[in-house]
Amino acid sequence: MRSLARPGVVVAVVLTLLGAAGSTIAVEKEEPVNPLACRLANYKQFQDIALSHLQSIGIKYVFMNVPKPSEVDAVMKRLAEHDLVPLVIRGNAQLSQPDGLKQLAVQLETCERMGVKYMFVSAKRHEMSKEAFYKRLHQAGELAKKHGVTITLETHPDLGTNADVQLETMKQVNHPNIRVNFDSANIHYWNRNREAVTELRKIVDYVATVEIKDHNGKYKTWCFPTLGQGIVDIPGVLKVLKEHGYTGPITMEIEGIEGVPCDQATVKKTMADSAAHLRSLGSFK
Repeated sequence: MRSLARPGVVVAVVLTLLGAAGSTIAVEKEEPVNPLACRLANYKQFQDIALSHLQSIGIKYVFMNVPKPSEVDAVMKRLAEHDLVPLVIRGNAQLSQPDGLKQLAVQLETCERMGVKYMFVSAKRHEMSKEAFYKRLHQAGELAKKHGVTITLETHPDLGTNADVQLETMKQVNHPNIRVNFDSANIHYWNRNREAVTELRKIVDYVATVEIKDHNGKYKTWCFPTLGQGIVDIPGVLKVLKEHGYTGPITMEIEGIEGVPCDQATVKKTMADSAAHLRSLGSFK
């Protein structure tokens, strides 16, 4: 029988007997394309239980801070013990400083050692002019290229406040290894009268990593609840990514609500419920 499969699709063939004759029905189910990661910082002061808990809820990838070179082997061993893979590394190089590129080079080498293809950076230009900082970011892109890494810039002021600003930054930096980390909640936090889906449509060509985060929609209000409990149109964000053919990382980020304390049990429930909510909206690796 001719194969019914095609790239990106798993086809289940069900044989149904109709009298003496057989009928073949092809039922298509989409194959997951996006790896789903969890940011370890979500666990706040309980990061010592993060790896075991992520394993228990079926998460296979992590978004984590860059370790020191001397710690890489131990970190990779701990991750492997819990069947976890580092997917996105958060860099901490101060690119506006004279030795910023030197700091970055060490961290990019660490990414390569760990097999990580994406480095998240919250780039701050401080006193540097935009023009000078664009050049610095282009140089950073050249370093990243040598290590097979794509640097993604966070949805933060003043180089990534919203899609319009992100577009300007991408065009001025003009390097394929410098891209956008789209944070679905930060659009609401840092802006008035903007929403995630509209902004994502503007910038999606430059998006290389995505953080799915929820928010209450109030400007500069620290309210990032369990996924699905805020106003962010998460299904709409996922729909835009799917339509665009985005195959990169999707990371759960839940930063909590200001003034609302949480214990270990609450943090674990928040992560489990957030993962379940995303899985209810799509399939993930």
